[in-house]
Amino acid sequence: MGVVYHANYLVWMEMARTELCRLRGISYRDMERQSGLHLVVAEVRCRYLQPARYDDEILASAWLETAHPRMVSFAYEIRRAADGALLATGLTRHLFVRDGKPVKIPEEYRPVFGLS
Repeated sequence: MGVVYHANYLVWMEMARTELCRLRGISYRDMERQSGLHLVVAEVRCRYLQPARYDDEILASAWLETAHPRMVSFAYEIRRAADGALLATGLTRHLFVRDGKPVKIPEEYRPVFGLS
C-alpha cells in the first residue's frame, strides 16, 4: 500500500517524548537507574489524519499537556517534513511507578514535569 505501518506513529511519539524529557534535563535511563522510577503507559490515543508514505521524513513534536503528582500526560504532533502536513495527533498518559506500584513523583523530578 506504500503507507507507513500505524504502530510506527507510537514509536515516533515515544522518541519525541524521550527527547522532550532530555531537553527538560532528565533522561529516562538515568531516572530509572538512579531512582527506580518508571513512567508506565496507562493510555495512548492517536488520531490519524493523513498517511505517512515510505521514505517520508517525519517531524515528531511532544509537549507536556498535564501533570499531577502520580500521572503525567504528553501531547504530540506528527508532521511530514517536506510540506509540514499534519499527519497525526496523539496523547499518552503515564503513571509514575516504583517496584510495580504507583507512587507520587519524587521532589527532584517535579520541576521537570511542571510540578512545584
